[in-house]
Parts: sequence; structure tokens; C-alpha cells
Amino acid sequence: MKCSVLLKDFLDHLEVEKNRSIRTRENYEFYLRRFLGWARNPSPSEIDGEMIREYRLWLNRQKDARGESLKKNTQNYHLIALRSFLKYLAKRDIKTLSPEKIELGRMPERVVDFLEATDLERLLSAPMQSAEEGALVPLRDKTILEVLFSTGLRVSELVGLRRDQVSIKKEEFTVRGKGSKPRLVFMSNQARYWLGKYFGARSDVSPFVFVAHDRASGGVKRQTDEKPLTARS
Repeated sequence: MKCSVLLKDFLDHLEVEKNRSIRTRENYEFYLRRFLGWARNPSPSEIDGEMIREYRLWLNRQKDARGESLKKNTQNYHLIALRSFLKYLAKRDIKTLSPEKIELGRMPERVVDFLEATDLERLLSAPMQSAEEGALVPLRDKTILEVLFSTGLRVSELVGLRRDQVSIKKEEFTVRGKGSKPRLVFMSNQARYWLGKYFGARSDVSPFVFVAHDRASGGVKRQTDEKPLTARS
């Protein structure tokens, strides 16, 4: 039996049994189809250490859309998907290479730059410095910065926040991160203050915490049905 026949069963298992998101399923399918295309759709028993060595070499020589070599973390995503697929096959007693035989590439050390206290204060105060009275856009941006620095949320989590997830009184809210797993997040007094101020200034009925106000009017013009922000906003 060829691997392509088993791929859909694995992806269904990933979504239903492992409770992975649709986006994760799509990413795994992309990575695995790339491997199957390169390996000419092998059977599970044909996957061995030599094949993986050659595949890793091939990945390392691939170029992205900008003509640059694939980053190590991107190469590792391909290997993680393949390792997960092999682990699934092993659980079904299908003979194949042990997933432990696939080692991930070593990542280069990241250099982290930290903001000085004065730089952070300047950044947090920037949205309100030239704000018109009653303008919602600067107030929203100020609130976003306070919440981000207070909680360490991912941008994707922040833009997806809904009002019913937030308890200003308890200074907490619930978010769903990777794998749709819920977690409790606590905010600072500053974040709570600006969130309450932002909510109090709005008159729309959007269920989202942060929405895309009319920038042409600086957000002064209020609408009853504001659209939520996106990660690209």
C-alpha cells in the first residue's frame, strides 16, 4: 500500500483524534505531499534512513518564493510532519521507519534585543500623544499595546478576542491558542484601565474586543457594526 492512500486517514486522525485545527491539517498535508512527490509516493516499508538523509539534503537546497534557501525552522516543519505521519503508521502496526530516527536540524541561536525602560514608555505613550478628543483609533491602539505588553499574547490571539471572553472586574480573560486549547490570561492594572476606557468610549455592538474603526475620521465617527481587526491590520 502506497503512502498516498494512507495520507487522508492520517489527516482525519490529526483533526478528529488529535483535535488539531484545520490550518494545522492543511499545513501537514502540504508538507507530506511535498515529501511524497519527492519520494515518488513510496510504500511505508520503503522509507528508510538513506531516503530521509537524501530528502533533508534536497530540502536544504530548495528555494522559497524570494529565491532564498528554506530556513531551518521551515525544514524542521517538514520533518515534524513526516515524523508524526510515521508515528501514526507505527501505531497501526504498519512497518516503516521508526519516527525517532528522524532528527530535527539544529536551529541557529536567536539574538534577542530588549527595550530599555524609556523606549518602552515612549512606545506605550505614542498613540495618545497627538490624539483628537473622542478619537477611537488612538485609544484602541493604546489599549492594544497595554494588553500585549501585559499579557504576552500572540497577535492572532489578540485580534480574535471577544468581549464575552474578558472580565475587567477579575482582570482576566480566556484565550484559545494552538490546538484550540483554552488558557487563562491575567492583565495588569494599566491594561484593565485602558480596556475599560476603550469599551466605555465605543457605541458599536461588535462582539470583538478590538475593531477596525474609521481611520478617515480618526475613529471619531462611531458605527454600530464595526469589523474586527485582523493580524494584518
